[in-house]
Amino acid sequence: MIGSECTQAVRQALDVGYRHIDTATAYENEAAVGQALRDSDVPREQIHLTTKVWWDRLEPNAMRQSLEDSLRALGTEQVDLFHIHWPGKDWDLARSIDTLVALRDEGKARHIGVANFPLGLLHQVVETLGAPLSAIQVEYHVLLSQQPLLDFARRHDLLLTAYTPLARGQAAAQPVIQAIARKHGVLPSQVALKWLLDQDGVAAIPKASSRENQLANLAALTVQLDDEDRAAIAGLPKDQRVVSPPFAPDWNS
Repeated sequence: MIGSECTQAVRQALDVGYRHIDTATAYENEAAVGQALRDSDVPREQIHLTTKVWWDRLEPNAMRQSLEDSLRALGTEQVDLFHIHWPGKDWDLARSIDTLVALRDEGKARHIGVANFPLGLLHQVVETLGAPLSAIQVEYHVLLSQQPLLDFARRHDLLLTAYTPLARGQAAAQPVIQAIARKHGVLPSQVALKWLLDQDGVAAIPKASSRENQLANLAALTVQLDDEDRAAIAGLPKDQRVVSPPFAPDWNS
């Protein structure tokens, strides 16, 4: 979402109770998000605001400029979480991570994290370089296991944020998910979201522009899955990745 559509969706989301906004330079909507923040009656300190730097701007000066541009567009002096959006290509990992940490230490970001880093690279960042990350953001849903990453995140007290948590509609289309939804009298999408939200150290960021879908996603918090439901979901395929652009890393590295 961009422009006025984005501003309206974010303003509406804040009105109905959302307090976590996830954006990025690559989404080309930071200015629209910033307008929604200014329009809303919700105090800035009650909103968790995340943005990200693109993978071709990971040289230190470029990273700094990217965050400065984001802060200006968002109309804030600090974001709550600043991610490296994707691993770079032929990059100096240590210098990029040092810059990420420095931006946190300078107060431009309360917390720092990485997105789309495979386990080996995350291990290098956290355990070899000692980066004080707070979060990892990856694709995660009922059709894609992230158990090794999740185990690592829990050991190191990292929040794992699940993007594309509905697998672009594929999760809700699964007969198993639909059967569980009928059993509880809820939507299939709510079942898929609650499966994520029931896991320790996992957050989910579903995309929704309409008020109806925003409210439905919030209502997923009230769904009560049981052991039978979780066992059925465990039996679904867990290798169905839907986001893997040409510049993506080797997911098994």
